[in-house]
Amino acid sequence: MNDPTTPKPRKERKANAERRRRQLLDAARQSILRHGLARTTLATVAEEAGLSQGVAVFYFKSKSGLLTETLRDLYQGYQTLWTEALEAAGPDPRDRLLALIEADFKPEACGPDVLPLWFAFWGELRFTAKYDQVAESFDQHRRDALIGIWSELLPDRSPQEVGQLAEWLDILTDGYWQRLHLSPDSFDAQLAVRATRDCLARLTPELAGAVAPR
Repeated sequence: MNDPTTPKPRKERKANAERRRRQLLDAARQSILRHGLARTTLATVAEEAGLSQGVAVFYFKSKSGLLTETLRDLYQGYQTLWTEALEAAGPDPRDRLLALIEADFKPEACGPDVLPLWFAFWGELRFTAKYDQVAESFDQHRRDALIGIWSELLPDRSPQEVGQLAEWLDILTDGYWQRLHLSPDSFDAQLAVRATRDCLARLTPELAGAVAPR
């Protein structure tokens, strides 16, 4: 029999810690959905996770630390979604652009259990420096990827124009996410994909055949 007093191997301890951390991050999301961002605390998260508040304190130290890591986890999940979509699309920049648009409106990015989290945190960005720093680092990575795609698609456009196209695509995504959040009964993700592609076809007539919805 195993001696219960024997310390667990380091690998097992690390796996357990990662599992507990994941449990608390998922619980933080549920707490925000249930109570809102302002009323989410270490206690509400611990309750959602079925753990003691002391465990939450051990892993995240404070409410601020927990919520900052929850936002980082939200962004990381989104970044993984669209970067994997780009990798799967292959080298053709037209395929990569369309894959990114499709990824933007997957349930993992903007489903009904995700959109309230985005808007809860975005409402606090200007007031919470740590949130703003997290958002800025991930937003820059995405902007760099978009600029790379647009530069390949439209090599004759100036860097300023390419930067604008990258910004406009993100604005379109944010706008349609807001509409999906506020009017889920009258608007859906596939309509958002078609509308985004239609807008880009109008902005870049030379690519209309590739990006316009069919």
